[in-house]
Amino acid sequence: EVQLVESGGGLVQAGGSLRLSCAASGFRFDDYAIGWFRQAPGKEREGVSCFTKTDGSTYYADSVKGRFIISSDNDKNMVYLQMNSLKPEDTAVYYCAADPLDFGSGYGCYGRQYDYWGQGTQVTVSS
Repeated sequence: EVQLVESGGGLVQAGGSLRLSCAASGFRFDDYAIGWFRQAPGKEREGVSCFTKTDGSTYYADSVKGRFIISSDNDKNMVYLQMNSLKPEDTAVYYCAADPLDFGSGYGCYGRQYDYWGQGTQVTVSS
């Protein structure tokens, strides 16, 4: 059973940093696309960053490029999102997601429908 559990959210001042963690279980990183998404109140969920081990591709939304870094530790089955230079507009619930790679759904991480989701962790950036 695929499980994703996020942690690391909190309240931080603008310009500060947070590192989100996602504890993953029930699947191999090599076989899945893994991503971070966020949803702010009254807004649609948006993709923040994602990667696949298969082709080494990594995606960042324009709004976070140069500030956020996605990484993983296969030995610990962990995925991280290091968030630097945080802005009030980064305030949202952040979700970790995973989706199996196959011929039908493709092998890139961007623009796919993710099957598995964590419960989310709140990030609040004060001005």
